[in-house]
Amino acid sequence: MKTYYYLLASQHFLVEEEPLEEVLRERTRNYHEQEKEIDFWLVKQPAFLEAPAMADIKAKCPQPAAAIISTDRQFITWLKLRLEFVITGEFTAPTTEIPDPIASLASV
Repeated sequence: MKTYYYLLASQHFLVEEEPLEEVLRERTRNYHEQEKEIDFWLVKQPAFLEAPAMADIKAKCPQPAAAIISTDRQFITWLKLRLEFVITGEFTAPTTEIPDPIASLASV
């Protein structure tokens, strides 16, 4: 099992209001240059919010939600300092409640 860190907000806020695409594109470019494996994902309607332990967090976030999920705590902390109106936290996966840490409930 691994610990995953998340930054959660409304999908509208993360995808449309914030220049998040540019931040993620730059970070991806930097990882490729350093030959580092990608350790962050943008997930629309993250399935981890359906876990019973996440009910309070889900209730606090406008729906539909979106999350940046990462194994890098510092990256999530940096994003939280850059963005307002977000929720951060962590969870361990895979578990019976969260079998896939980056699964989405959004239809393709």
